Amino acid sequence: MPQDAFTIKYISKELKSLLSGGKISKITQPEKDLLIFIIYTRNGSVKLEICTAASGCRVNAVQNETPAPKAAAGFCMLLRKHLQNAEVLDVFQVDGERIICFDLLCTSEFERVNMRLYAEIMGKYSNVVLTADGIIAGALKTSAIGENTKRVLFPGAKYKLPEPQQKAAPDDINRLKKAFDGAYGDKAKFISENVKGISYSTALDIVDFYGENLTATDVNRYIFVEQYEPCVTFAEGKPVDFKVRSSAKNKQIYNTLLSAQSAYYAYVCSEKAFINLKRKLQSAVLSACKKLEKRLAIINDRLLECTDMELIKLKGELITANIYAIERGMTSFKTVNYYDENGGEINIVLDKKLSPAENAQRYYKKYSKLKRTLDSVTVQKRETEAKADYLNSVNSHICAAENVLDLEETQEELINCGLIKAESKDGKKAAKVTPYRSFDCGGFKILAGRNNLQNDRLLKSTYADDIWLHTKAYHSSHVIIACCGKTPDGRILQIAAEICAYYSDGRGGSKIAVDYTKRKNVKKPPKSAAGFVVYNDYKTLYVTPQKHAELCKE
Repeated sequence: MPQDAFTIKYISKELKSLLSGGKISKITQPEKDLLIFIIYTRNGSVKLEICTAASGCRVNAVQNETPAPKAAAGFCMLLRKHLQNAEVLDVFQVDGERIICFDLLCTSEFERVNMRLYAEIMGKYSNVVLTADGIIAGALKTSAIGENTKRVLFPGAKYKLPEPQQKAAPDDINRLKKAFDGAYGDKAKFISENVKGISYSTALDIVDFYGENLTATDVNRYIFVEQYEPCVTFAEGKPVDFKVRSSAKNKQIYNTLLSAQSAYYAYVCSEKAFINLKRKLQSAVLSACKKLEKRLAIINDRLLECTDMELIKLKGELITANIYAIERGMTSFKTVNYYDENGGEINIVLDKKLSPAENAQRYYKKYSKLKRTLDSVTVQKRETEAKADYLNSVNSHICAAENVLDLEETQEELINCGLIKAESKDGKKAAKVTPYRSFDCGGFKILAGRNNLQNDRLLKSTYADDIWLHTKAYHSSHVIIACCGKTPDGRILQIAAEICAYYSDGRGGSKIAVDYTKRKNVKKPPKSAAGFVVYNDYKTLYVTPQKHAELCKE
């Protein structure tokens, strides 16, 4: 991402045109590294975003909704105190630095004060600092005197710009030519390491534009030429960067650099949110699965203890049958096993302190205890295996998810199961209903559930003569062909089965068995887990999983 001085120069110019004369009406801090300013301008309200996260630092105008936290952080409260209703007088870039300055006229009941807000866009060193007459009023990230003697960022200290880089300035053509006299190896790397305000990403564009034999004059010309074509570049169909200009073939042109930046970071933030949510849900499910595995191991050990249950009962019966031949004080006795077809003998251990009747009762009690254990543990095993199977189905949907939309109801499902905690919210809101995956094919609509809750809802919302599909040996989405009185041909069934196989555990294989039947043959047992059904009178197709994105109408 080229958040270098070259790019920030254009960002600051656009922000000046957009925000000058506007008034700050609201300030929030949704995350520790993110500040949001709502600014009313002559052209309407603008949502200004200042992010100081190391991997996504930026100053941007955005459209997305960002929920405000219940309580404001200290720096946010400071900004509200000084900048509420402040007028934006000017926006500019500190010469040659990755810093955007906002000159503000702050008005209160008693005074009018000029203040300056510095947005330092410098990777992991990014920061936001508020000053008045060159003195720091507050900073998002502060530092004490003992931590950094060169640059103190603390209320009451004098604000100093970061130490300048010992590189050639793009407008100093003589120094630039001198630097190029010792050019070596990778030209893009050389430019980014020796020319001030140029990132490696921008340096690659310069080399791509002028070739490996470029000169210092070419670099100067590229930086200061008035050519301007904001764009987002793509690789393999996904946004990879935003640029002031680019000669890349796969790109989308925007009217402004702010809109290009906004589009790029909307994708980046969406992907980050998806990855984080997916990791969170998978972690919760896998943790629960491990607990169930341990529980099953304990249950199987207890079942193993019950394998000699019938032999223990037999010994009690044989003691009773031979009680006349047993005397107190005996440690064992040998007798014929009446239940052995071959008439073999069996040796039975006795407690010499007990009478023959008490020894028989000891075996009977042990048998009764093992029988109760067997009955109880058998039920526990069946329930634990059902829970494990259910969690595996949830994990299957998480693995098949492609965006945040696919995970929203799965998150709700895990909250209902108690596997993750619900985020506290003020007031109760109606649960958001996520749409099904929808495909149009040959006049038929094919619907696929994204998760177990959707699978249940899909089953309830369709008609008796619709076609229901599910993989035979794998967890998968429930898929419905909405027939509307028509009968789907083999091609429609094939495509629906391929979609069903794609959104299953078997998506990486071939010849996946997919069962299909009329919806009326599918039943959900009472009190069964979400997504669980039974069905009959079905047929099976063997297909290779395919996404059929060309038919998707999301």
